[in-house]
Amino acid sequence: MSSENTITLYETTGFPNPARIRAALAEKNALNQVAFIEVDVMNLEHRSEEFYAKNPTGTVPVLRTLEGEYLSESTAITEYIDALFDGPSLTGTTPIERGVIHMMQRRAESMVMDAVATYFHHATDGLGPALETYQCSEWGNYQKQRALAGFAYFNKLLENNLYVAANTFSMADITLFYGLAFAEFAGLQIPSELTHLIAWRETMSQRDCFSAN
Repeated sequence: MSSENTITLYETTGFPNPARIRAALAEKNALNQVAFIEVDVMNLEHRSEEFYAKNPTGTVPVLRTLEGEYLSESTAITEYIDALFDGPSLTGTTPIERGVIHMMQRRAESMVMDAVATYFHHATDGLGPALETYQCSEWGNYQKQRALAGFAYFNKLLENNLYVAANTFSMADITLFYGLAFAEFAGLQIPSELTHLIAWRETMSQRDCFSAN
């Protein structure tokens, strides 16, 4: 794919936020309609002038749209993908669905994904000294406790629910799934007593958009 009208995803393999976008594309059966370009974060490619021109915050993923615009932030990219491609909606089809999905997506992000990320980057070796130029271990360990509290919150939520939001699979499920994967990578295991969350993660892992991602 080399046409100017091709959608392009700038990503780093193995990172949780790019994985969220791949899962969204897979759920929409659209992986073959996107070109993928690897960004070598470990060699600071995301801190180059060329990459900053695409995303001033220097983070992946970044999507070049059909219109030639660059979108960053996983939620914004998912919104674009959901509106562009056919298939089941990831962001809701009614006003109440859209509201609930966005609320729960944000909770999954702030209570798990973001809390785990802060713990990883501040209270562990993270990505190494070349990338972790400032660390505050106290803040990182505080966020570890927030993440564990987030696990407990979603465990309770999933006691009687198949999905995180609106009784349907959505971007909220994608965010929580990769938030938990990131936690495992960072050495944060789901406590064994949180059986509903563990069972939900196992069920989700069988879904095509995750197993093929």
